[in-house]
Amino acid sequence: MELENLNPNIFKKSDERPVTESERNENTVDPIDSREVFDLIRNINDPEHPLTLEELHVLEESRVEVDNEKNSIRILFTPTIPHCSMATLIGLSIRVKLLRSLPPRFKISVQITPGTHSSENAINKQLADKERISASLENSTLLEVVNQCIASRSNR
Repeated sequence: MELENLNPNIFKKSDERPVTESERNENTVDPIDSREVFDLIRNINDPEHPLTLEELHVLEESRVEVDNEKNSIRILFTPTIPHCSMATLIGLSIRVKLLRSLPPRFKISVQITPGTHSSENAINKQLADKERISASLENSTLLEVVNQCIASRSNR
């Protein structure tokens, strides 16, 4: 496979979020916030490079929106180049990681940051199509690639 972006910019990762005493208490109702969601997806591996989506600034906490009252989560991600052929796979990996990690009450929206990809409308349409997502996850080869992206580095 030939790399599309041979020399991506690499950014410093955010510090780990300290766990508060109230978060340790299982009896406390603790709404899910944007940092918690970001922590779930920040270490997803890029399909082309041995780097995380956070290190490539594909994902940033500022582009994670959580509305607990409406049970919705919106993620905007920014491909490293405007014609990235991996954008759909990256979006699918983000969606799968969140579907596996969050309570089912949440409606998850994963979209390309506006103006950052030449095919953003087509990719956003694919990522919003539940039937297409479901069908893609029935493809064992594609599912294996998604699982590699969302696996922690120690499992790779």
